[in-house]
Amino acid sequence: MLEVAIKTTLGDFTLDAGFKAMCRGVTALFGPSGSGKTSLIKAIAGLLRADKGQIKLEDETLFDSDRGINLPPERRGLGYVFQEGRLFPHLSVRSNLLYGMKLVPPQNRRIMTEQVIELMDIGRLLDRRPKNLSGGEKQRVAVGRALLTSPRLLLMDEPLASLDQNRKEELLPFLAKLPRELDIPVVYVTHSQAEIDALKAKVIPIKEGRVVA
Repeated sequence: MLEVAIKTTLGDFTLDAGFKAMCRGVTALFGPSGSGKTSLIKAIAGLLRADKGQIKLEDETLFDSDRGINLPPERRGLGYVFQEGRLFPHLSVRSNLLYGMKLVPPQNRRIMTEQVIELMDIGRLLDRRPKNLSGGEKQRVAVGRALLTSPRLLLMDEPLASLDQNRKEELLPFLAKLPRELDIPVVYVTHSQAEIDALKAKVIPIKEGRVVA
C-alpha cells in the first residue's frame, strides 16, 4: 500500500492532497495541467519536500514531517521517468542502462539487463547515442534505465507528453506490460483519458492541488 497525505505551498499554489493505492497495477494521477500532479509525484520520489504530512510505502515511512523523517531519493527504492527522458547524451544506450543498474547493490538487483532489453525491445539501439534515437526510443531507454534500479515502485511523470501521436501509440503497449511482466506497481501522471484506458489504470483525480474523488 502507498499512503500519501501531504500539504505544501509552492508560491501562490497550495498542494493539499492525500490518497491510498494498492501496490499493484497502474495508479494514474489524473487532472489538467497545473493541478499539482507533478508536484505530488515529486514529493513521493523525494525530489520535493512537503511542508507537512506523511508518505508511506508498505511498512516503511518515506516522509513524516512530525517525526522528522525525510528519506533522500536514493534511499526510497523508487524508479522515476521524466517527461523528456533525461538520458546522458555522452553515453551510449547500453551505458545509460548500466548506469541505472550500477546504482543498486548486486544483492538487491531483481531485474536483469537482458530482461529489460527484451521487454522494451531496444537490443538494436544499444550502441547508439541518444541524439540518434527517436523520441519514442529515448523514452523506452529511459524506462529501461529506471527499471534496472529494481524499484519497489515506478513513478512516471507524463512520459508521453513530448511525443507525437504515432510515438505515443508505439510506446503505450510497452508501458502496459510493465506491472504484469515485472510485478512492479506504477504511479503514472497524465491528463489523457486515452492513456488511462490503455493502461487499465486506477484513477486518482486531482484538481487545483486536491484529490477530488
